[in-house]
Amino acid sequence: MASGRDRDDPLSFTSNPSSASSPVTVSDYLDNFGEPTSRPGSFQSESLLGGGGGDSSNDADYGFARPDFRSEQLAGTVQFYERHVFLCYKKPSVWPARIEAAEFDRLPRLLSAAVSARKGSMKKETRLTICEGHDGTETSNGDVLIFPDMIRYRRLTHFDVDTFVEEVLVKDGEWLPGNPEMLKGSYVFVCSHGSRDRRCGVCGPPLVSRFREELEFYGLQGKVSVSPCSHIGGHKYAGNVIIYQSKIHRKVTGHWYGYVQPDDVHVLLEKHIIKGEIVDRLWRGEMGLSEEDQKKTQERRLQVNGAGHTVKNNGKVTQESSSAHSADFSCCQSGAAESNGCCQQNGNSSSTCCQDATLMLSLETSEDNQLENENNTEKLTPGRKTAEKTFFRINSVKGSSTRKVCAIPTWLESWEREDTYAALAVVCAAASVVVAYTCYKQL
Repeated sequence: MASGRDRDDPLSFTSNPSSASSPVTVSDYLDNFGEPTSRPGSFQSESLLGGGGGDSSNDADYGFARPDFRSEQLAGTVQFYERHVFLCYKKPSVWPARIEAAEFDRLPRLLSAAVSARKGSMKKETRLTICEGHDGTETSNGDVLIFPDMIRYRRLTHFDVDTFVEEVLVKDGEWLPGNPEMLKGSYVFVCSHGSRDRRCGVCGPPLVSRFREELEFYGLQGKVSVSPCSHIGGHKYAGNVIIYQSKIHRKVTGHWYGYVQPDDVHVLLEKHIIKGEIVDRLWRGEMGLSEEDQKKTQERRLQVNGAGHTVKNNGKVTQESSSAHSADFSCCQSGAAESNGCCQQNGNSSSTCCQDATLMLSLETSEDNQLENENNTEKLTPGRKTAEKTFFRINSVKGSSTRKVCAIPTWLESWEREDTYAALAVVCAAASVVVAYTCYKQL
């Protein structure tokens, strides 16, 4: 169907009969848009992988300043799928353009072929993508992440591929040798497949770096995972970001964002991951929705939240807001702040937000509020770009940050159920000692 997206959804498997001729993907060999040629199995030169490589034309021609950046509407550009499988394998710098068909990369090649061969027997529309095989703490080559199941299987080898696909993806069971683990928190994937398309190679790595920097600032290490991934479809929308997140009642969402640049990272963290709000100006679509439903969903969201229509200014797609509100104010998002009319003025005034000591930024707490906020959207007005950059003050071992809205004690932010049980155990133990001593004195 005509949707304005690239015809490039690699490692995505549907029941379309036209894909039967390809052992790898539905439209794997239809997409040559912006792609350097390469022999299957050969590694690409570093100059194509997007670090910039000293080439000053990278940013202008392929990066965030390229002529076609933000030139098209995004909503409805994600092909329908119900399950996303990620194979952790090596690093983007050594991924060939077609890693799923590469001669020397046996594991992804065999897994891709097995999924393609069994796609007709699967109950769920399944997409397969490669992500970096290193999570920062241990080598994870061969690990498989499955969303929305929120499951990790460890150490898949090429000997196990057929059994794994049959037991897990076809029968929806468990592959016990893989020691299945439940995933918690949020998972962010950034397309950084530079050998497949130069734009992804230029835009992806800076986004990954910025996400990891902001995670440290917000104190979200261990709660949010960020990984570069292979081509996911939509070269022209680079930087492309997918966020999988477990919400209240274990509902898992998968939202896609396009045209993301480094200055948008803190917005995605604050609004999407912490508050559970959709950032509509960057939103491409969602797991489980058809392309048409994605457009209708965004239209309903914009109507509910008073946002206006999309307009083109000098070839750039932006979003107007019909709400009559001042760009000089950015309200605190906690319930207490809203009830007290608590706002922070974003001008030359020294007035600040009233302090809500009960506001917690941990993902465990924010997940309870995300379902209520799911249909909220970002409202943009001229001049709001700086006003929306509202940061939360979080204390860390490195010291207190200068960015602030509401101060939060570090112990309160990290307090969890296990800590409560430990405290209760200490109190009970102390009470037992007092009772025992009292009985002893009475003897």
